[in-house]
Amino acid sequence: MLAPYACDPAASRGRFHPEEESAFRSAFQRDRDRIIHSSAFRRLMHKTQVFVVHEGDSFRTRLTHSIEVAQVARTIAGVLGLNGELTEAVALAHDLGHTPFGHTGEDALAAAMAPFGGFDHNAQAIRIVTGLERHYAEFDGLNLTWEALEGIAKHNGPVTGSLPYALADYNARHDLELDTHASAEAQVAALADDIAYNNHDLHDGLRAGLFTEDELAALPILDACFAEVDRAYPHLDAKRRRHEALRRFFGVMVENVIGSARAALEDAAPASAAEVRALGRPVVRFTDALWADLKQIRAFLFQRMYRAPSVMKVRAEVTRVVADLFPLYLHDPGLMPEKWREDVAAAADETELARIVADYIAGMTDRFAMQEHERLVGPASG
Repeated sequence: MLAPYACDPAASRGRFHPEEESAFRSAFQRDRDRIIHSSAFRRLMHKTQVFVVHEGDSFRTRLTHSIEVAQVARTIAGVLGLNGELTEAVALAHDLGHTPFGHTGEDALAAAMAPFGGFDHNAQAIRIVTGLERHYAEFDGLNLTWEALEGIAKHNGPVTGSLPYALADYNARHDLELDTHASAEAQVAALADDIAYNNHDLHDGLRAGLFTEDELAALPILDACFAEVDRAYPHLDAKRRRHEALRRFFGVMVENVIGSARAALEDAAPASAAEVRALGRPVVRFTDALWADLKQIRAFLFQRMYRAPSVMKVRAEVTRVVADLFPLYLHDPGLMPEKWREDVAAAADETELARIVADYIAGMTDRFAMQEHERLVGPASG
């Protein structure tokens, strides 16, 4: 049973291109399935989070991260009486627009695109699902429901001010009401993203040897998690101790979001999904106390992991890959594969051409981007 403030697929605002509904799948289930079967979703398997793909097979990729986010999101949505299929669709799609090399690649591409309208991975995800996926006979993109598109565009909150061109272009044709908060389902997907990366970045940083369990055990929240494990299992080996502590940390975050959201929904008492959007504030969030603790953990990760010397060395190398490839393709678009040349031929000016080049680079996997750079320029390291 859905809560009154949940998104009901039977009451969806529909798709940009009208379609006959399925006899056995809801509108939001079809959204989720189309995302899973998209080319962009498959490519996430070879796009990494913090570490580059060649550094080890045990680190998270954008694909495994997206699956983890979807699992957390669906769990929270079920407890809150929200639509699990829409929540899962937004969670699975939230990173479709990411470049190779994680946020480092995005920063490099945003710098290259600064004269041409900028680059933002959320906006790029909209560009992918509304145009760049070209498999269906009757339309470009995946033709997702309005609710799914809204969730992808603004799961992190209202999008105001100067819009990234990819989002502004689509919103001019199909108003996603960017100045409001998204549905509760999309808000859950956003918090599930925070939960997943807070947890798995600690896992990956430990695996990479960037810090120790003892250092984590001195941080807020984690101190209590490690202490609880040590009391219950005083002779546990280091690997299991680590896992048990981090799964408790994971549970603390999930339970906090559920408790906070329940209280916020009870207080606001929205009678519909539209009322959730109109509240002017999110209803799915961490408590202030937990958020303050998480900020300390994020500061630790920033210093010890994201800005670790070994990570910064790779960041410099992959920044060079993107920074070198962009002007090459811009000045000689014939270097791109033949299937891109129809778009190139239709480009009215350098700005449109730059956006096509950005689409091409953003869609690359880590390995392919490095291979292309070595082929066209030479090794990025050394």
